[in-house]
Formats: sequence, C-alpha cells, structure tokens
Amino acid sequence: MIESFAPAPGAAPLPRMLAAQTAMELRLALRNGEQLLLTLVIPLLLLVILVEAPFVSVDGPRADTFVPGIAALAVMSAAFTGQAIATGFERKYGVLKRLGATPLPRQVLLGGKTGAVIGVELIQLVLILGVGAALGWRGHAAPLGVLLLVVLGTAAFSGLGLLLAGRIRAEVTLAAANLIWFVLLFFGGVVFPLSKFPAAMASWLELLPTAALAEGLRAALVRGSSLPGKDLLVLAVWAAVGLAAAARTFRWD
Repeated sequence: MIESFAPAPGAAPLPRMLAAQTAMELRLALRNGEQLLLTLVIPLLLLVILVEAPFVSVDGPRADTFVPGIAALAVMSAAFTGQAIATGFERKYGVLKRLGATPLPRQVLLGGKTGAVIGVELIQLVLILGVGAALGWRGHAAPLGVLLLVVLGTAAFSGLGLLLAGRIRAEVTLAAANLIWFVLLFFGGVVFPLSKFPAAMASWLELLPTAALAEGLRAALVRGSSLPGKDLLVLAVWAAVGLAAAARTFRWD
C-alpha cells in the first residue's frame, strides 16, 4: 500500500486549539510589565498598607479582613481590568482581526483568555496568602470554597471585561476599566467590608461581583466555609450573563 503525503488542510481539534491559545495568552500576560504591575504589585502593596496602617477600622484581626479582600481585588484586576485593556488594544491594532481570519472559533479565543487569567491568578493567590501569613493571617481555609469562588469570579469578570473590550474603542475601554476598578475598590467590599455601609446600601452592594467574591473569600479563607451559597449564586449569575453577552456581541475589529 502506497502512503499519500498530500496535505490535508483543516482546523485542529478544539481541545488542542484551546490549550495552544491559553498557553500563548499566558506567556503574553507574564511578559507585559503594565499588567504585572496591576495584577501583582499593586494588590500586594495595598495588602501591606491596609494591614499595617489603621486607615480603615475593622472588627477582629486586620489580616483576616484584608487578605480575602485583596485576593478578590487581584482576581478582578487580572480577569476584568487587565484583560479588558489588553483585549481592547488587540482589537485596535488588528491582532484580533487577523485571528478572526483563522479557523479559531470565538469561544476558543474567549476560553483561552480566561484560562490564561486563571494561571495568573494562581500566582497571585500564592503571593497574597504568603504575604498575608507573614502579616498575621491565620485563617482556616476551605480549599473547595476558595476554588469555586475563584473559578466563578474569574468567569464573571472575564465575561464583563471581554464584553467591554469587544464593543468599544480601546481608549474608552482603558478609561472605563480603570474607573470601574477604582469604584469597585471602595464600594465592592475590598477596602471597606459591607458591614461598614448602611444596611439598605449594603443590601444592593452585595449583589456586585466584587462584593460577592470578597465576602465569599472571607467566609472560605477565615471561617472555613466550603459553600458560601449566596455569594456563589451571585457570581454564577454574573458569569452566565457576562460570558453569554460577550460571546454573542464580541467583535474582532
């Protein structure tokens, strides 16, 4: 039998596409100095400042309040702000348009970006928990609860970041993503726990994805809760709505 060496063009299997896209996105993220400043350096500096300087009064050990809050901020920084800005400028410079001319499906592009974010977040969590332990954090962590919260939080913020970056100009995305970051820093349960707000206001703020992630991580990292149900539900709703909207409306150019 004579073997044929004729080319057989065609798209790679979806799992292989996803693995390759995730690996490439992760390499690009780790090489970007501005993104590393946003996702690693700033959260760690904020953690040290908030724990060591009594700018905000809290009930109980300061590290128990701010380690989970800064972990939530780190997830938002990587999955929402950093990803929205990077993707917005990829659209501007035609990177996504060229990817759109390949057999790469839209959902694989979005999945690869989300997978890369999870890789960055693993580094973030190791550093934040390590610095937190050095600053006095002695929580009783529930690994299952932390895992569920981070995965759903990543999906929620990725969907929102890609929804933003896939519809408006890069410069507007840059401004909007940074503005939302600052607003959620103060009103999303990161710096100020929701208990510090009036009850009527807190009942609405707890529906924000940052607040759900921060309060859920406090339950999982400090009190050992494996299934902080309300917080998981809020994040699941944000994830479903954000990712569905991003996949439906995302534009390559």
